[in-house]
Amino acid sequence: MTDEPRSLRSVYDEAEQKRSKIERSFDSNSATFQENVLAAIQLYEQCASIADRISLFSPNESLEDIGTADLQYLLLNHRIAELLLRINGRERKANLQRAQKSYEQYLKKLDNYDMLGKSDAALFEQYQESPNTFSTASTTDATARRDAKIKRFKEEKALKQKLEYMQRNPSALQNDEQAGRDLQLTNIAFCTHQTFQALESIGQELHILSLAPPSPPPDQAHQPLDARQRDGREAGGYSDRLDGSRSQLSAGMRGPLLDGKGKPLRPFTLTAGGSKRQEFQNGVFRPDHSLPTMSIDEYLEEERKRGGMIDGGGPQSQVQAQVDEDDIEAADRATMKARDWDEYVEANPKGSGNTINRG
Repeated sequence: MTDEPRSLRSVYDEAEQKRSKIERSFDSNSATFQENVLAAIQLYEQCASIADRISLFSPNESLEDIGTADLQYLLLNHRIAELLLRINGRERKANLQRAQKSYEQYLKKLDNYDMLGKSDAALFEQYQESPNTFSTASTTDATARRDAKIKRFKEEKALKQKLEYMQRNPSALQNDEQAGRDLQLTNIAFCTHQTFQALESIGQELHILSLAPPSPPPDQAHQPLDARQRDGREAGGYSDRLDGSRSQLSAGMRGPLLDGKGKPLRPFTLTAGGSKRQEFQNGVFRPDHSLPTMSIDEYLEEERKRGGMIDGGGPQSQVQAQVDEDDIEAADRATMKARDWDEYVEANPKGSGNTINRG
């Protein structure tokens, strides 16, 4: 007794349940998450196979010929590509190429039904010309690239808000077929925006992977290394490693230092003996600037001994000598000196000698 073939609707509903469960998961590295991803991919691929078998979409039809309930099946290749990008493993490049092909099939199907807008159709044409270097803002002008990115971000944000609003009001969709059709078309437009962003990211990642060195064959990946390979040596004993093992280093230091003609046979280091060795050792951690060799007081004392400093000055030298009031002659001399100075100041006002800048 053979099992009856499942309908497209039942397989699609199971695939959507798997995808919803994946969207609610956060640990993408867990085995359960990866198993759900692979199971969802298999279900969506089964849906695509059923849709092709029953000729659900025909190139001779237009968008108006597709029923509202069948519009959701236009997203099958998009869902497969989304899930392929979530697979973790060593076959990253192959999964990226599969996702790229699925996205391309999705866009071709939309293009057959004239469902791509003017800007999306232009982007799809650019992608077909150069898939690996595709960009949603292909211009080299930084300002134009920024404006194009902002424009597409705003468009995607508006579609997302419209989609969330329509999904929050399911009662309005039950008795209005046109509203349900608008919901499906809005969801397709939103996924199309995400498709072009994903194609740009895939192209960049494939370019990075193309620069990586080739991985070793599977039969050699886990092959144990012998002692020579662990030391980085070849069969002849040559090694390009600078950090050889202790046995290698000690082996190279054996034997005579010089031959009979005085030619060095192995590397050696000249070291200073006695106090010089200790001096070099002490200077390893010293700062790169010169350190003082004496204190300030010691320096001033040396300057005083050499005669480079004159004693005196300071506040005590500013104090004028006091005239003894009992010495009449000395008082008269001081008084006359003060009078002469006052008379001189009156006869020679300040600035009177500066005649250069006068008009």
